[in-house]
Order: sequence, then structure tokens, then C-alpha cells
Amino acid sequence: ILYESFLGRNFSDSPKAIYNYLERNYPGRFHHVWVMNPGVSETPAGRPNTKVVKRFGWRYMYYLATAKFQVINMRQPKWFIKRPGTKFLATWHGTPLKHLVFDMDNIASANPLYKSIFYQQSRQWDYLVTANQFSVDVFEHAFMYPTDQMLPSGYPRNDILSAPDKDEQAQQIKRKLGIPLNKKIILYAPTWRDDDYYGVGDYKFTLKLDIDRLKRELGDEYVLVLRTHYFITEHLDTTGFGDFVYNESSYDDISELYLIADVLITDYSSVFFDYAILKRPILYFVYDYEKYGSVLRGFYLNMETDLPGPLLKTNDDVLAALHDLPAVTQQYAAAYQRFSQRFNAWEDGHASQRVVNTFFADELHH
Repeated sequence: ILYESFLGRNFSDSPKAIYNYLERNYPGRFHHVWVMNPGVSETPAGRPNTKVVKRFGWRYMYYLATAKFQVINMRQPKWFIKRPGTKFLATWHGTPLKHLVFDMDNIASANPLYKSIFYQQSRQWDYLVTANQFSVDVFEHAFMYPTDQMLPSGYPRNDILSAPDKDEQAQQIKRKLGIPLNKKIILYAPTWRDDDYYGVGDYKFTLKLDIDRLKRELGDEYVLVLRTHYFITEHLDTTGFGDFVYNESSYDDISELYLIADVLITDYSSVFFDYAILKRPILYFVYDYEKYGSVLRGFYLNMETDLPGPLLKTNDDVLAALHDLPAVTQQYAAAYQRFSQRFNAWEDGHASQRVVNTFFADELHH
């Protein structure tokens, strides 16, 4: 089985969950090959029956051509032609918030052939993993992908959020990150905005969230975990905030950060679909909401009516909400419940099992 997550950037997401499930339940049944870029800190190297190969290297080419199974969360290279007998599992990587492929009106930044290339590539997928009925409906028109090849399973990467031992796992993750066990955690995961820099290549980045004030007002009770886009991680200076801020932007697996967070602050990022499985408060810090109008028209959701938490425009709003989370929870209880039924009805902690039992059925049952 060949696995790749986010183009080899990390050991994460649904491919990782499927790999872990197979290793736990069918040890020694498969040879596992992980595609990784050089310099990735956490890899499965050294685990049983597992090799790590460099993306686009010779061994990568060999395994891409010969693996019986491929488990990939983005697109395969466009020059790749799947050999007969190989099975491809597209796990994809999120419930769609922004319009995709055939639903996009204009693709300014991409190749004009983008749609036809995507169409060609997705015809080589044997199965597409889906997290909810909403995604099934969207992928049918956005990818022009047949519903009978979709797995209505939930996302394997989200199983950890319903694990019976999730509290113990959370404690372990906190220890690993050096976060005091008596502190609550605010997870701030904003979207990357490409107009946030001061000139070509100089991605100097300042957060609009007032960290000084958060620390002053909430520092006794909370720490702030940052999860920003990998472009800006390098350019974010958090040294002045001592042990209040943990910049975990390059931490491999965001699911583990969800698990330890008591509250999520995000904006136009699809992280809230997964985080909502935990039924914990979600705040939307959308200081540029008006400016984002044209972008929001390219969303599948209406942010005014469909979200499980408040749209907050200023730091005052954010702090008021954080100071009184029980009130927010109460105010958004009904909306949260509607949201959960619409997007997380299939998320019961057994998605990996469902995907494995379908995709590897012939292998496991003979």
C-alpha cells in the first residue's frame, strides 16, 4: 500500500488513520510505503513493515508503479497512469466549504485546463471517501464523480475525536507539547490570506488577534495554541508571549490539536467541520468579513445562518465571548445541533473500519 498525505508534507490525515488501523488490526498483512518530503519531523520510519520514500525519487516511482493499493488525500500526479489491478482510494481532505472544480466560475490562478485535468485524474479513483451526505451531494456535481463509487463512511482522521480513551490521549498530547495539564486551551486556526504580506516574498505576518490582551485577561486560565498556514509559520514572532503561546503550525496532525482544545477560534477555514464532532464551542473571528463578501459567494454554506457559533468582528467581541463561553454555548445550542446532524451524523469513531472493510475487502476476506 502506498500512502501520501498533503503531497508528502506530513504524516497525518485519513491516510495515517487507515495505516494505523491496518497495523493495529492486520499486523504483517501488508507492506506499507509512505511518501514523505525530506525534513519531515514525524514519520512512520522504523515501524514494522513500513518504508518511507522521498516524493518523486526513484523508489517513489517504483512503488507508485507497482503498489497494489494507493491511499492518497489530494490528487495523484497528472502524468500518472494507474496500472491495471491497482486500486486507488481518494480520501480527500475535508468537507468542502469553498466551491470546487466544476462549481468554480473562474479559476484565475490555475491552469485553464484545470477542470479537464481534474476530471481525467479523478476517473482513476476507485473510491472516494466522504464525511457526510452534504459532501456526497457536492462531490457529485463539483467532481462529476459517481455516487456509487463514494464511501459514505465519515473521515478516518476524525475517529480519534470519538475514541473511548480520548481524554487520556489528550493528556498525552499536552505532555508531549509541554502544555501544563491545569491550563485550558484556545486553538486559533485562521485561514491563509494571500493579501497579508508587505511585498513580494516578504510574508511578514501579524495576527489580528490581540494576543497581549488575551494573555492579560485569560492567561491565568488558558494558553493559546496557534495553527496558521505553513507559509507564514516561519514569519510569526511569538517570543514575547512566554509560556502563553504555543505555535504548533508545523505540528503534523491537527486532529490531535482539536482533541486538546477547549475552544476553537477560526474564520473561513473548514477546520470547524471536524472540530464540531467534539461539541465544544466554536468562535468565528472574521474581522474582514465585509471585504470577504465576494469570496463568501463562492462558499457552499451561508455563514450568517449555517454556523454553530457567532461571527465576531473585533477583539472586543472575541474576548467577550471567551469570558462567557456558557452563554455562547446556550445561544448556539440549536444551531450546533442542526449543524452536527447535517455534517457529523456519520462520525462515530468507526470510519477507518468502514473504509478498510470496503476498500480492502478482497484482500482481508480470502
